[in-house]
Amino acid sequence: MKIRMNITTQIILATILGVLFGGFFGKFMTSIDVFGNIFLRLIQMSIVLLVMGQIIEAVGGLNPRKLGKLGFKTVIVFITSSFLAALFGMVIGVLFKIGKGIDSTLLSDNPLPEMGTASSIEDTILNFFPTNIINSMAQGSIVQVIIFAIIFGLALSYVRLDDKENKIFQGTVQFNSVILKLVTLIMKIAPVGIFFIIASTIGNMGLQVLLPLAKYLLIYCLATFIFLFMWFLFVSLYCKVSMVKLIKNMAPMSIMALTTTSSAVTLPIALKDAKEKLGISERITKLVLPLGMSLNSNGSAMHMAITLVTISQIAGISYSGGEYFYLVILATLASLANAVVPGAGLVSLSIVVPQLGLPIESIALFAGVEWFVGMLRTILNVDSDTLSAFIIAKSENEIDYKIFNQ
Repeated sequence: MKIRMNITTQIILATILGVLFGGFFGKFMTSIDVFGNIFLRLIQMSIVLLVMGQIIEAVGGLNPRKLGKLGFKTVIVFITSSFLAALFGMVIGVLFKIGKGIDSTLLSDNPLPEMGTASSIEDTILNFFPTNIINSMAQGSIVQVIIFAIIFGLALSYVRLDDKENKIFQGTVQFNSVILKLVTLIMKIAPVGIFFIIASTIGNMGLQVLLPLAKYLLIYCLATFIFLFMWFLFVSLYCKVSMVKLIKNMAPMSIMALTTTSSAVTLPIALKDAKEKLGISERITKLVLPLGMSLNSNGSAMHMAITLVTISQIAGISYSGGEYFYLVILATLASLANAVVPGAGLVSLSIVVPQLGLPIESIALFAGVEWFVGMLRTILNVDSDTLSAFIIAKSENEIDYKIFNQ
């Protein structure tokens, strides 16, 4: 009888086996790290195309004329909430110094070039905008790629007003399907790649390297629920509703998000409960919630920010104010390209880690807790989308309080 395990279970099992093999065979396991590095390169090779395609499709699929004020309001809420989530994650990471207990020599084997940020905030902002998008793609400058993709997608959305069957948009959708399938296929060998990375890491560094991850997970969990509490408190005050009732009405979608670790799987129940339990109009619900899956990932933004700070602390790197600002912006923008594939957290980290001059091998340290992180990341993603819709519905006077209070 065949036993089937999902990708998350396989990754957890591979992590455990990697720890055991690394601890038992010691330095011998360092000779097999090439196989883990092959897996990391396979992920990296499609990152630029994945990011660009996902954002162009999300923005290009909008109708700018119909959106008008509502669309502008939605985008502002999305950007603000994702930025605040990334900022909060960065602050928590700096305050609690999560990475201080991990041996820094783990990250010294394959150092990457220093991130290309300037000392001043003005120059940092200027460097967000590309002069040559082909060169930006070749160098893997993700922020510049995202900026271009947003502007290109916006232009494409206007072109589609007169050409509903636009071949460029249709080609982008089809191309994205291929890239997502490519990433999905690569993620099928993630357990093998992670086994080799962790086994070689433990063999070289010893078991003590994993102990601080318990601190990382605990603080990340605390940060997620503090941020969620502030979200609920703000929305209840702004919309003049009971916070207890708001949490109760959103409980089914929150539980679904925690147990499935998938925003896509949770979307149908979120759409249903937003109308039938929260009283949000269908017009707002159909626009904000599906769009929020791509353009409003508070959980992903916080996860990337707090993890980047943790890795930088492991490496003993101190950032300036401008560089921390770059980190927050990078986490915010990269959350726009959050892939809906198994192991999405590892894919997202592979986007942002190299941009800060940190070795991509460090991602393997967090593979063992990816499932737990995925639970926290997803509940914040889903709940922030719904709370954003609630705020927008309030501003448009499209909340049925009778439904909410029933």
